[in-house]
Amino acid sequence: MSVFANLVEHLADLLQPLFGASAAAAAIVLFTALVRLLVHPLSRAAARGQKARTALQPKIAELRKKHGKNPEKLQKAVLELHAEEKVSPLAGCLPGLLQVPAFFLLYHLFSSDTIGGRANELLGHELFAAPLGARWTDALSGGGGGALSGAGLVYVGLFVIVAGVAAFSYRLSKRMMAANPVVPSGGGGGEQLPGLGAVTKAMPFMSFFTLVTVAVVPLAAALYVVTSTTWSVVERAVLYR
Repeated sequence: MSVFANLVEHLADLLQPLFGASAAAAAIVLFTALVRLLVHPLSRAAARGQKARTALQPKIAELRKKHGKNPEKLQKAVLELHAEEKVSPLAGCLPGLLQVPAFFLLYHLFSSDTIGGRANELLGHELFAAPLGARWTDALSGGGGGALSGAGLVYVGLFVIVAGVAAFSYRLSKRMMAANPVVPSGGGGGEQLPGLGAVTKAMPFMSFFTLVTVAVVPLAAALYVVTSTTWSVVERAVLYR
């Protein structure tokens, strides 16, 4: 944690001439961008894998039709098909999973009063009038000044950004699902895999859950989530076009 805190402090010092008192917030955005750049090759691989999995849907539908009454044999056949085509069913999960440690580092860093036995000086940094270690509930409390205070307006701005990104992601997901529909098990009017229909319907709404995350985590972690989510949506629009 001490090493990570020093990294954020050094980035903030570098950005101080440009961003002044909000240099630490800018450092978090820059750190998020660096993490996403490191993960980008995996995101490209995940996009290629998704396109390959979409191309396999007709073959998987035939396997479901052939082995529909034997789930174990169907599962084995589907795994063999993925191995034969060199397509990993889990490739799309890796970019997201690799970002989890960075998020929790920021969450812990800006939730701790002390780092390495010393006072956590990063908690004194702000984004405009909102402390990076505070939450939305702090801005709404009497001491925070309420929703229309400087700190409250910072969160309003973040919520507007997240809502706009989520709306764009929703339209993008719907367009992608329409262009690449899941082939039913019978190849025509059959049923999809159990539960797949519900997951498919919920998928376009996933980005809206970011609003909840932004509301309950420290502002520094919220900045990471907002930046990473925005990056993800733009990246998906480019890679899956």
